[in-house]
Amino acid sequence: MSRNIEYRELPLALQHMLDREQSGQATTLPRRSFLKLAGAGGFALGAFPHLAMAQANGAGESAGGLKPTQQPSAFVQIAPNGEVTVTINRLEMGQGVQTALPMILAEELDADWKLVRSQHGSSDAAYVDPAFGMHLTGGSNSVKNSYTQYRELGARARAMLLAAAAARWNVDASTLRTRAGTVLGAGGRKLGYGELAEAAMALPVPEKVTLKDPKDFRIIGRPTGRLDARAKSSGRQNFGIDVRLPGQLTAVVARPPVFGARLTSVDDAAARAIKGVKAVLRVPLDRGAEGIAVIADGYWPAKQGRDALKLQWDTANLEKVDSDKQLAQYRELAGRPGPHHFEADMAPLANAPRQLEAEFVFPYLAHAAMEPLNCTVAITDGHAEIWTGSQSPGMDGAAVARVLGLKPEQVKVNVQMGGGGFGRRFSATSDFVVEACEIAKAAGAAGLKVPVRTLWSREDDMKGGYYRPMHLHRARIGFDDTGKVLAWDHVIVGQSILAGSVFEKFQVKNGIDASAVEGMREPYPLPMRLTVHHPTLNVPVLWWRSVGSTHTAFVMETLIDEIARATKQDPVAYRMKLWGDKHPRHRAALQLAVDKSGYGKKQLPAGRAWGVAVHESFSTVVAYVVEASIKENSPVLHRVTAGVHCNLAVNPRTIEAQAQGAAVMGLSMCLPGAAITLKDGVVEQSNFGDFAVPRITDMPQFAVHVVPSADAPTGMGEPGLPPLAPAFANAVAALTGKPLREMPFKLS
Repeated sequence: MSRNIEYRELPLALQHMLDREQSGQATTLPRRSFLKLAGAGGFALGAFPHLAMAQANGAGESAGGLKPTQQPSAFVQIAPNGEVTVTINRLEMGQGVQTALPMILAEELDADWKLVRSQHGSSDAAYVDPAFGMHLTGGSNSVKNSYTQYRELGARARAMLLAAAAARWNVDASTLRTRAGTVLGAGGRKLGYGELAEAAMALPVPEKVTLKDPKDFRIIGRPTGRLDARAKSSGRQNFGIDVRLPGQLTAVVARPPVFGARLTSVDDAAARAIKGVKAVLRVPLDRGAEGIAVIADGYWPAKQGRDALKLQWDTANLEKVDSDKQLAQYRELAGRPGPHHFEADMAPLANAPRQLEAEFVFPYLAHAAMEPLNCTVAITDGHAEIWTGSQSPGMDGAAVARVLGLKPEQVKVNVQMGGGGFGRRFSATSDFVVEACEIAKAAGAAGLKVPVRTLWSREDDMKGGYYRPMHLHRARIGFDDTGKVLAWDHVIVGQSILAGSVFEKFQVKNGIDASAVEGMREPYPLPMRLTVHHPTLNVPVLWWRSVGSTHTAFVMETLIDEIARATKQDPVAYRMKLWGDKHPRHRAALQLAVDKSGYGKKQLPAGRAWGVAVHESFSTVVAYVVEASIKENSPVLHRVTAGVHCNLAVNPRTIEAQAQGAAVMGLSMCLPGAAITLKDGVVEQSNFGDFAVPRITDMPQFAVHVVPSADAPTGMGEPGLPPLAPAFANAVAALTGKPLREMPFKLS
């Protein structure tokens, strides 16, 4: 049965991080302390099997004081033919890290880019996030947190290759140089990296290395095609769903219609009679629920077996969430006193010359990744291996050990290519991984001692929970004729994502989930009082691409626009006025989008209007200037111009793709049918026929422009999403004179 990991089960170092965050101290933790402390908590050994062996021998670090995350041998393999394979410490699920991270390492290695390849890591200690000390792909932190790490890895490997060449030629290494995978010496001598690799890797690893001046970059900053593009575009790329092991069986699960329900009766005779079905097993599921796993020699017979089941469920004592009633509950809660995230004097509100009241409603949203959830489990001789697209292989590995009754070091997590994720492949309960392990364990007890792949259908995935929470916002704003905000009273109602998780201790303060309020107020100098209510409901929720900014950006950017329109000010000029001489990155991103779009200069076709929005999330600022119209009472998005400030652009082509992809996901929130709703506790949507996603006919023309910068890069996986919907809504409001307050958009 799945459950959240308790605080006491975390590595002590992570506990200390959480404690320091709660007390307001800095959260940076020396890796030396992390490695020494983590083993005592048990969790780290499950996450980091190689570290477990080192600690068993009394050594937490390698010779020279370098950490596993700093060892080139864990990240760089050079074949005799000169091919360089770079191991990435993240899950590639479409965001481009399988190219960006190798680019960073290859730059300092001075590799021949044509010979660079990449592969996923595992739950080994080397592949933790160097900033957080745990395995994690999320928060748009991959390039941001590993930029210096991968540069240093490449520089260390290059120094070792130079040392190996110097030893072979009996010269000083300082007299040698490298170029595109080759060491060059005096008199035209040269040696390929493949000729030197074996000797180089046997040499001591230098602790300190000198990194390139950015002006000398020849790989970083150049638009570069993705290393996985050919395989994906030709259909040859394998994902977690494609894992095939000798003797492997496939399981599908009959899950309850209401979250948490248990079985009262099971008639499985017809299911067992289906050709290819090997077992029909009762198994524990997430959140205390039960289900029936049908195990067969392929997906189709397993599904046929599931369809033949006759099941009855006990839902008597469960909360049955109903979306209409939930909205009424949220409205009632919004009128109650609650904890404050921001405090400000609301006295000026009563006598403000102008006043604005608004209520916003945001529905539950499914992650709807193209690859449904899946996990393959093999249990043999007191060990377990799993194959899955995991955003947190360390946490998932710890959950595997707990469920199977193994020692943490007896578990290996093989990270697979992910066909999308958007946060769903990283849950505090490790729900779909735990479920797969329960099924494999039950199969073994039934005599099926073979690998078992648990596969979710599209319908399972859509109805399986862990949605972006439903939210209600309510605002009362007082301002004057110049647009100066005198008082802004704001309320947010929505479930907490982090309550009950390992992150609650340092991310839920005064009863307020930090992820629910991110993006509120900033970067505008507003006197805001922000009240937050977190009701508890029987619907599992989780972060969704850009997390709180999915709703806070819409509220802030549409209300700012509304004040500008009410005071007859240009929305771009109004934002610039509010910022004054502060927030230079916001100003630069917005100005770039304005300049490149022709905003305010070119004449739009009849029936079109401009829309503008800008938002910072995950340390990156994205501004959109859009053109939209209304056709047959439906809003149409024609053109999007993006101004992006993500500091140094490691791969401009990936940045363009991420901005486009995130914007399309933002567009999906606007379309009719883009909502998860519940009736009597049952999710009403089941597939893309009733949960809308953009089609090719919905796609606007798109142009992405990046603000030049040499500062260390920030994230790009999520920041492109939040400002799209408000920019679109602002254009629609300019056309209709009526602001949009609900997602998806409703014009009447």
